[in-house]
Amino acid sequence: MNAPSTHIGQELSAAELKATLESLRQAYRINPYPSWNQRREWLQKLSDMIYENKMAFAEAISADFGYRSATDTLLAEVFPSLEGIRHAIKHGKSWMKVRKQGASIWFKPGSTALMPQPLGVIGVIVPWNYPLFLSAGPLVAALAAGNRTFIKMSEYTPRFSALLDQKLTQYLGRDVVQVVNGGPEVAAEFSRLPFDHILFTGSTPVGKMVMKAAAENLVPVTLELGGKSPAIVTAETAANDARLKNAVGRVISGKSINAGQTCIAPDYLMVPEGCEDRVLAHAKDIVSKRFPDGILSKDFTGIVSDRHATRLQRLLDEAAETGARVVNLMKTGDNPGRKVPLTFVLNAKDDTGLMQEEIFGPVLPIVTYKRLDDALAYVNARPRPLALYLFDDNSKTQELVMQQTIAGGVCINETLFHIAQENLPFGGVGDSGMGHYHGKFGFDTMTKLKPIFKQARFNSAEMLAPPYGKTIQTLLGILTRKV
Repeated sequence: MNAPSTHIGQELSAAELKATLESLRQAYRINPYPSWNQRREWLQKLSDMIYENKMAFAEAISADFGYRSATDTLLAEVFPSLEGIRHAIKHGKSWMKVRKQGASIWFKPGSTALMPQPLGVIGVIVPWNYPLFLSAGPLVAALAAGNRTFIKMSEYTPRFSALLDQKLTQYLGRDVVQVVNGGPEVAAEFSRLPFDHILFTGSTPVGKMVMKAAAENLVPVTLELGGKSPAIVTAETAANDARLKNAVGRVISGKSINAGQTCIAPDYLMVPEGCEDRVLAHAKDIVSKRFPDGILSKDFTGIVSDRHATRLQRLLDEAAETGARVVNLMKTGDNPGRKVPLTFVLNAKDDTGLMQEEIFGPVLPIVTYKRLDDALAYVNARPRPLALYLFDDNSKTQELVMQQTIAGGVCINETLFHIAQENLPFGGVGDSGMGHYHGKFGFDTMTKLKPIFKQARFNSAEMLAPPYGKTIQTLLGILTRKV
């Protein structure tokens, strides 16, 4: 089948987008239920593509960012992508099996089952911050579930997008997956296409627009958004200096990888009143050891665009002008490019942009509290976050915080690692998103679990047919009895 060519760097018209979708839908109709051998082959080819081109992908992403640490790409994009494929190859055959269910006693000897069936064509809208992982992750779920996929990449990553398009065509072919680049206009038209499911990763405001556009065709959506994810250090942890230093170190890890341009990065740190100076002292010590060359360290990533770097500086300037204490944790140098240093901010006012917007950069406000209940009330008074990080060793305190807060996902005494667990669903709640994927959860999201009732050859169904007599009345008396 000759699919329309994909143009990276050139925005497709609405008609061209529809034609591309139709080409994928035709491929799906030819083989609407791919065998496991076919799906496994797709997944293996995707794995080969990522492994064999990992350094080329890292170089392309770095070029798009102005500078991005290759280690960040390998650690946060290549590794979890390959791990997700390994998991799907290992378990996918069992996921696609028909799942026997129990039939009600009143309908036996009939039987019931759930048949996992591919939905058709999945639309994936990928952000710029992790362009490999956030295209590969949804693609793994789509391929394991037997679907075709149409991926819309971000205009901020044109070099990577062009390379990804080339390699996906080479390894999988355009009857399996296609890629398109483009700005907001292309994204809007893409969202209006009659997909069988859309998975969007990005900001909450744009997620609302995608959901509204998808609703025109009643297309179900999975929205992986963001928000202000808190990290909470309890008084018990703060009282133990070694545990406090560990907590600060893990928060810095979550905030420094990809220069904080991560949807689940800690967005503010809550600590008990009186320990701020100790937190800062630990932070300065940790950062000086991890990034001895400061902002010029080869392990520290730049900001993706001038616009995003300017926005971060605006947030910092506003905070400083309204009385916040801005503490730069890194050595600066000449010609840093679009690099913004790791920065802690104390006493930022709640009505400033720093405390209202998702920061999406290496800037971390510190918020103090008197009692743990006050910290939980602070978190619960705000939109539900995509992630919550708790630093505490007491099982009762852990249970309390888990019960009293709602978040898309949680790490205890760690940051970010929950996203790499293929046996856990990843997704938001409320303003931070809806729906889940990763592992079997992604397979189920991109599958129609078709309910099937199979009548036995010999059954009593005819007893329920008219004319109704005393037997059916007696049976109805039993069936409609009080619960």
